[in-house]
Amino acid sequence: MKKFLNEFKEFAMRGNVVDMAVGVIIGAAFGKIVTSLVNDIIMPAVGVLTGGVNFSDYKFIIQKGVTEGTEIITPEVAITWGAFVQTIIDFIIIAFCIFVAIKAINRFKRKEEAAPEPAAPAGPTQEELLTEIRDLLKKEVSK
Repeated sequence: MKKFLNEFKEFAMRGNVVDMAVGVIIGAAFGKIVTSLVNDIIMPAVGVLTGGVNFSDYKFIIQKGVTEGTEIITPEVAITWGAFVQTIIDFIIIAFCIFVAIKAINRFKRKEEAAPEPAAPAGPTQEELLTEIRDLLKKEVSK
C-alpha cells in the first residue's frame, strides 16, 4: 500500500500534471468570464438589436403540459431550439476569445524570437594577436 501511495505521489507531483491542473482551473474560470460576457453584455445588446428577442425562450412545443392548479399532471415536451442557438453563440464567442488570446501570445513570442541577440564583442584578429606576441617577444629579448 505504501509503494502504491508513493507511486501516486510521484505521478501527481510531476510538472505536467500540475500544469494541466492549473490549466483546467484557469479554463473553468475563463469559461465563467466568457459566460458572463455573453449573458450579461452581448446577449442584452443582441436582444435590443433584434427588438427584445431572448433566444433562450424560443421552443417548439411537441406536447403541451397538463396542469391542475399548481400541480403538473403531464410536463410539457418541447424542443428548446432557442437554448441551442444561445449555446452556439456562446461557443462562437468562446472560440473567438481563445483565438484572440492565442494570436496575442503567438505575436508576443514572435517578437521575442525576432529580437536580435546582442552580438558578442569581437575578439582581436589573428594579425593583431601575432603583432602583440611579436611585440612581447621583442620586449623580452631586449631585457
